[in-house]
Amino acid sequence: MILQSIKIALESLWSNKMRSFLSMLGIVIGVGAVIAIVSVGTGSTEQVTSRIANLGSNMITLYPRTPRGQWGTISTGNSQEKFTIELADYLVEFCPSLLSVTPVKQFSARVISSDVNINTTVIGTEYDYMNVNNYEVAKGVFISARDNTERNPVIVIGSALAADLFETEDPLGKDIKINYNGRTFTFTVIGIMQEKGGSMAGNLDERVYIPLSVAMDRILAQRYADSFIAQAVSSEKAASAVKEMEFFMVKYLEDENKERFRIMSQDEILDTVSSVTNTMSLMLGGIAAISLLVGGIGIMNIMLVSVTERTREIGIRKALGAKNKNILFQFLMESLSLSSAGGLIGIGFGWTVAYFLAQYGKWPLVVSHLSIYLAFGFALFIGIFFGLYPAMKAARMNPVDALRYE
Repeated sequence: MILQSIKIALESLWSNKMRSFLSMLGIVIGVGAVIAIVSVGTGSTEQVTSRIANLGSNMITLYPRTPRGQWGTISTGNSQEKFTIELADYLVEFCPSLLSVTPVKQFSARVISSDVNINTTVIGTEYDYMNVNNYEVAKGVFISARDNTERNPVIVIGSALAADLFETEDPLGKDIKINYNGRTFTFTVIGIMQEKGGSMAGNLDERVYIPLSVAMDRILAQRYADSFIAQAVSSEKAASAVKEMEFFMVKYLEDENKERFRIMSQDEILDTVSSVTNTMSLMLGGIAAISLLVGGIGIMNIMLVSVTERTREIGIRKALGAKNKNILFQFLMESLSLSSAGGLIGIGFGWTVAYFLAQYGKWPLVVSHLSIYLAFGFALFIGIFFGLYPAMKAARMNPVDALRYE
């Protein structure tokens, strides 16, 4: 009887192909939207996660922060006055979970080579910067400890900037100038960084790197660093390293409220990114689920029309011995066939949309099996829920009244 009911249901739907397709369109869009949205959320999260991981291994960043004034007053004093180069040595000495700490001084300037000049970001740092950031030199060498000690005017440039400044020429050994606040400083190129591309911190291939001592003493004339990049001994020790750094900085700055510094680890960034993407995916998935409900209403509407149109058929079947449960099952199978067919088409539609969005956004295509099962299962539930009332209405018809219906 089940196979016979399925056959009758499919024949009925096939006889009204356009109407059936329009009825299941809401289900198709809803299922496809849920699958595509979950895929986009998962793929974009993986992309951001890989970019964060690409910034460095077990990396923790310490920033100075301006304390807030109280009772409407403006805070006074320089919040960076204690963020000197020596702080890096103190952190390594008093925080056993840290492997290394590198000070960073960053500013914007114009880089000049022959008749080409480009505005870029200049990073004053030390040798460990390359190791902490998983950033390697493609050609030449990076800034050495001797370069910092002797304040050598040497520079390492990003791959994209090297191509812009020198085109096909070999930059190694060539002189370039940095213009900052009307003053010009000459540097010798000693290295070209490997291509790394864009990240949350900007395009790393368009930056230049100089000795920290040169940036602080000769160009900026400042004693404090803008940030400190620390590397934990291992990923398991990263959380302990953050706690040790917080404890030390509270004592070092004599600031129990932690208002004068900010510590940010990779785990914190990843948790924030995951939280935001999950919230967005849930919100958009909920919106997509609404179209499933709309599709269910469409199925109920078309099933009620179908029951009305086939009143005499129902009367004949009852007159020939069909029981209420037979009629109920027949129309319920029609509703379920509509929703299941819409669900299957929606899976293909959602997969296709997710593929093209992944190609456009350049993130990995990740289609969760759980999202497919949930979307298809919800579509079946919609078919049963919204098809039950029309089926019950058909099953409760009086056969005499149904036969007299015109």
